Amino acid sequence: MNKSELIDAVANSADLSKASAGRAVDATVAAITAALKKGEPVTLIGFGTFKVSHRAARTESITPRSTHRSQSTNRC
Repeated sequence: MNKSELIDAVANSADLSKASAGRAVDATVAAITAALKKGEPVTLIGFGTFKVSHRAARTESITPRSTHRSQSTNRC
């Protein structure tokens, strides 16, 4: 399901116009994003939990075709 399909589903389920459903979906995503940026986990009972996790960068990468090993660079 992509964003426009989600908006259609919300509009049909909640008896809203597509414009209103679009604003609701955008507001929901913005609220989740803002909480995650603050480092807060977001728990939606019956759906899932979103949280930001930090992990160490890979120190080595393998090119699948040649199986060549090389040092990874941090692209973030």
